[in-house]
Amino acid sequence: MFRQRHQAPSDAEQEFGRPALGRPHRLRRAITHATIGLAVIAAGSMAATPAQAAGNTLTVNVGKTVRPVTHVAAGGLYGVDEGETTPSLSRLYPLRPNTFTQPPPGTQQLGNGATTPCCDGLKVADKITKAGAQQYLRLPDIFSRFPYNWVSWSDWESKIGTMIKARMDAKSTTNIAGYEIWNEPDWTWEGQLDDTEGTFHDMWTRSYRAIRAVDTKTPIVGPGTASYNHNWMYAFMQHAKATNTLPGVAVWHQLGTNSGWQTVKANIDDFRAIETSLGLPHRPVSINEYGSTSQVDQPSVAVHYMAEFERAGVHDAERAYWYEAGTMNGLLYNNQPTASYWAYKWYGDQSGNIVETVPQSWLDGVGSYDAARKQVNVVFGGDSGDNKVKINGVGALGSQVSVKLSRTNNTGRHTNQAAPVTVSTANYTVAADGSITVPVSGMDAVMAYQLLVTPTSGAPAWQQTYEAENATVVNAGTFSSTSASNGSYVGRIDNTGDMRDQSFVDFLVEVPSARTYTMTIKYANATGTNATQGLAYNGGAWSTVTYPPTSSGWGKPTGTATVDVNLRAGYNTIRLAKGSPYFAGGVGYAELDNITLQ
Repeated sequence: MFRQRHQAPSDAEQEFGRPALGRPHRLRRAITHATIGLAVIAAGSMAATPAQAAGNTLTVNVGKTVRPVTHVAAGGLYGVDEGETTPSLSRLYPLRPNTFTQPPPGTQQLGNGATTPCCDGLKVADKITKAGAQQYLRLPDIFSRFPYNWVSWSDWESKIGTMIKARMDAKSTTNIAGYEIWNEPDWTWEGQLDDTEGTFHDMWTRSYRAIRAVDTKTPIVGPGTASYNHNWMYAFMQHAKATNTLPGVAVWHQLGTNSGWQTVKANIDDFRAIETSLGLPHRPVSINEYGSTSQVDQPSVAVHYMAEFERAGVHDAERAYWYEAGTMNGLLYNNQPTASYWAYKWYGDQSGNIVETVPQSWLDGVGSYDAARKQVNVVFGGDSGDNKVKINGVGALGSQVSVKLSRTNNTGRHTNQAAPVTVSTANYTVAADGSITVPVSGMDAVMAYQLLVTPTSGAPAWQQTYEAENATVVNAGTFSSTSASNGSYVGRIDNTGDMRDQSFVDFLVEVPSARTYTMTIKYANATGTNATQGLAYNGGAWSTVTYPPTSSGWGKPTGTATVDVNLRAGYNTIRLAKGSPYFAGGVGYAELDNITLQ
C-alpha cells in the first residue's frame, strides 16, 4: 500500500518481498530506505524571501545520477477535495503527484474558516488514485477544531475504531499509505493535554495498539512534529523501539524560515544517525507539510524545496495547507493555474533520473535526464539579475542542442497565469567537454524558470517509453541494475492479498490521439516457467499478460511482451498487477523495467 520508489541494493536482486480554526501563527510501499543524494547546501538561517543577487552559475551534471524521478515534492495537505473542479483531474495529471495527506473518514475538521468539513480521504481516494498518487490519513482531523478539541481516551479509542473500520470496509481503495496518529504533538499534545491524559509517548503507544487491533498491515506514520528536534526525535524513536511501536514512515514538518528547505539535509542526516545509533533500519521520511505562509506563493521557493528534498532522499513531501483546501495548496485559483503551478508542472514533466545540481548563492534548481526521451529538464530560480546555467554531459544529445528557456510570473495564489512565458529558443553548440552554458538575463528572484534541452533533430515528438521506477509502485520495490534501461527496475511485485498489500505498478501515460497502441513491456522472469500479471487501463476490464521465462536472471530485464491497448487522447492510467481489486491474481513472478507505446 505504500508507494515505494527508491532502493539500490545490487545488480541482480533475487529475493521476493512496499488545520485549522484557531491555529496559532498558522491557519491552516514493502518499505526500504531512500538513496541519499549529494548534499550541496549547508543548513543555516536564511531569509524567507529570495535573494537579490546576480553573477551566479547553477551547474547541472547530467552524468551524475541522484535517484530515479518520482516527483517527491508534488503533493499537498488537503490538496484534493471531492468536487470535479477542486481540483479537476485535468489539472492534477500534469503535476504527477506523489503523495497527499488527507483527513480521515468521517472528518469533522473545519480548517481555515470552513463551514463544512472537506477532503475525506476515502471520498477522494478514487481521484487520488487516478492522478497516480497515494495518501496518508491524518486521524486527529476527525476533531472539528485545531488545536484538537480532545474529549477523553474512551472517545478517542472509539473514534480510532470507527475510522479504521471504515478504511477496512473500503475494499477497492488501494492508496492508503499510512495512518498519522497525531499532528504536531510537540505543541498540540505536550503543553496542552499531557498534564491530564499522559505523555505523548504513552499516547502514541496506546493509539498504535488500538489501530493494530483493527488493521495489522497498513503503515503507521509519525510523529508528525511541527519542526525537527534531535532530542525530541531521539526520545521518541527510543520509546517506539522499546514498545515495538516504530513508525513505518518518519514524518515531520519543514515550515519556517529556519526550518524550511535550508535544514532538510541536516535533519535527514541527523535522523539517519539516530536510527543507526538505535540499531534500526532506515525508513522512508515524509515531510508532510512544507512551506511557510510567506513561501507558498513564491514559485522560486518551491524550487528550493524540490531541490533539497531530492538531494536529501526524502520519500514524499506535501505543500502545507494555509488557505483554501482543494487547490493543491494555492497552485490553482478557480481551478486555473497560478504562477507556482507551472513550476510544479515543469517538475511533473521530469522523467528518467534526477541528476546532480550544484547551486551558487541562492541560485538553485532540480534537473532530470531521460535518455530514451533525449531530454534534459532543469527547473531553477532564486536569484535576480544576470546569471548562468552550465549543463555538463549533454554530448549524448548531439553536437548541437536546442534550448528553450521559459519562466513563470511572480504573482501569488489569487492571480492566474494561463501559460508559462517563453523567454527564448536557441541552438547551442556543445563544447568539447560536453557542456553548454546558457545565460539567463534579468532574472526575477521570485519567478521560477525552466531550461528544456533536446537534440536539434531526432527527439521523440511525445514520450513513448515510461520507466517502471518513475511510475506509482505499490507494495513492490525499486532496485538498481546496470542491465535496466534507466539503471533501475521494479521487483518484488509479489502480493495478491487484499487492498492493503496487493502489488502493482501504475503508469500515467500521455498520448497524442485516441487509438490502439502497441505496448511493449520489458521484464525479467527467472522462475523457469511462464508468469502472468493483470493489465487494466483507465479503470477498465482486466486482461492477462504472459511473461515467458528469461535466461538472464533476476535484475536483468531482457524479455519483452507485447499487447495492444486502446487509449484515449491525453492522460491514461495503465496498471500491471500481481494483485489488485477485482483481479483474480497473477501467477509466478516478473520484474518490470519499462513500457513503450508505439
